[in-house]
Amino acid sequence: MGRSVTTGIIVAFIAAGIVVILVLIFLLTNRAGATHAELSATAPMVSQSGDAIGAVTFRQQGNSVVVALDINGLGPGGHAVSVHAVGSCSPDFAAAGDHFDATPSRVGFVHPNWKRSGVHGDHGGDLPNVYAHDDGSARADFITDGFTLRTGHDHSILDDDGAAIVIHELPQAYGVAEGSTGVRLACGVIRRN
Repeated sequence: MGRSVTTGIIVAFIAAGIVVILVLIFLLTNRAGATHAELSATAPMVSQSGDAIGAVTFRQQGNSVVVALDINGLGPGGHAVSVHAVGSCSPDFAAAGDHFDATPSRVGFVHPNWKRSGVHGDHGGDLPNVYAHDDGSARADFITDGFTLRTGHDHSILDDDGAAIVIHELPQAYGVAEGSTGVRLACGVIRRN
């Protein structure tokens, strides 16, 4: 009987230890999730006429950023999407400046291998094209490591002058030379949530 009581006590301590470990894992996981939730931003999108046409959200996930686009009012078909270097859309969308580019590089996906590399880099702000339905709506998710929401990094889009996201009239060609993407149809200043 003494041996079974001792065994029962040992089993109870092991079970309590397992419960404590699981609680610690749960707390640490939720703490990490809260940290990621804090690293988010939103860009309310406006058309050239100033109408609200949707939003683009940004969420830091490890070393990458998830970009979720939900827009209405575009023309049907493909449109280039890019983050621009200045957090301004006024007096007109040209105020957003050039594409965000933390390091000098070739533009966009415009290089032989269509992937980022030290030799053939791409502008950090270049994102894949988005395709609008006949009703003008477009929804898409992108994942990029071309920029970060973390401040203090050379490739942060939340630096002193901010950044804006722009949707262009035409799709990016993804070719070996930069083609025209037409006028800037929509713009949104990216603001940390």
